[in-house]
Amino acid sequence: ALTPYCIQRSQNDPGAVAILAELNGATSYQRHNVVEDAGWATPLGAEEPSRALADACEEALSNT
Repeated sequence: ALTPYCIQRSQNDPGAVAILAELNGATSYQRHNVVEDAGWATPLGAEEPSRALADACEEALSNT
């Protein structure tokens, strides 16, 4: 349900090009970490990223 939020955060991130390049070069195991480290998978009001959101976001970003 929060995947569009994560996608929007990635689109608004001025460093998105570099992060997406890192995501494309990451192994399947590391890909969710890239999204989490970028802050895209941290919902508003949360202090920690959501692993489930990072996985869903990474999959959505890979399909675009």
